[in-house]
Amino acid sequence: MNKNYFGVIMAGGIGSRFWPLSTTEYPKQFHDILGTGRTFLQQTFDRLKKFIPLEQIYVVTLEEYVSLTLEQLPEISASQVIAEPSGMNTAPCNLYAAKLIHEINPEANIVVAPSDHVILDETVFVQKIELALNQAEKEEVLVTLGIQPTRPDTGYGYIQYLTDAKNKSEIKKVKTFTEKPGIELAEAFVKSGDFLWNAGIFIWKAKSILHSFQKYLPEMYESFDHIQTSLLTEEGKKEVKEIYSTVQMISIDNGILEKANNVFVIPSSFGWSDLGTWKSLYENSEKLEDQNVKRGKHIISYNTNDSLIYTTQNKAIIVDGLENYIVVDTKKALLICPMDKDQAIKAFVSDLKLNKGEKFV
Repeated sequence: MNKNYFGVIMAGGIGSRFWPLSTTEYPKQFHDILGTGRTFLQQTFDRLKKFIPLEQIYVVTLEEYVSLTLEQLPEISASQVIAEPSGMNTAPCNLYAAKLIHEINPEANIVVAPSDHVILDETVFVQKIELALNQAEKEEVLVTLGIQPTRPDTGYGYIQYLTDAKNKSEIKKVKTFTEKPGIELAEAFVKSGDFLWNAGIFIWKAKSILHSFQKYLPEMYESFDHIQTSLLTEEGKKEVKEIYSTVQMISIDNGILEKANNVFVIPSSFGWSDLGTWKSLYENSEKLEDQNVKRGKHIISYNTNDSLIYTTQNKAIIVDGLENYIVVDTKKALLICPMDKDQAIKAFVSDLKLNKGEKFV
């Protein structure tokens, strides 16, 4: 395996849209939601270790999830878990990881992958990643994988790339990034043929992304640059903790990729899904004859169609007369919600926290 290849798994999110299964105590990346025998985090790690040395795969997560990460990934050492003092979106954690890896290997090429994606065709995924790594090694470019859209989905961000008949390469220059659009705009994007879903998978040389931080997020870069101690030491980690809450809370997309002129995308199709909501789990699951998805031992339904019924409890659940609904039952909470309101679950959780405190979220 290439000793210059490093992996960074982003596993710090709470996943509140997967409440009540995903909680602050036990977020979704640590669950085996699909029933495969491996959690989201473990599946992501399994993919990366096919082409990256085990000792060069790092996990960025919140301090409170370090022990859970090590429990689920016994193949890695504690030094491979980059603990964030607090969640500050994806720009600070990418800078932290890039600086630490650059310290280990200045020639490092990094693959950044979210911990909660489903990828069915891992062979094609690895091919696309290796193509991106080769490009990132040769030039100072920031590469992302864009997914060929199969429908006008409003839950994903979109990447537009430049179309050039002369450019026969699989790697396309990025023209624009668009946050989650409304349905009319999403339909126009899909129809145009030059828009892709933003998968949030990034490939770059450590040097390249550090240069980008220096150029586009100079204050954040300088905050980390003032740390003179090695980030691999306890003293270095302590210094990171002191500056972390002072840096800007911003995504890597907004902070760098939308501003930089050296961003490229590889159009890809490898059975990808960002399982961010219960609806996306329903869409990616095998359906019964009544188009229901049931996860649990003792579920009986009557006159119920196109619904997801999910329980972690060893008790009987009977559902009658629902259509297009989400029903999720856990030890702490019960959710009953129309399927098309799945994006509102995050707001439900905020309201619950405000009115009932932390114990249910």
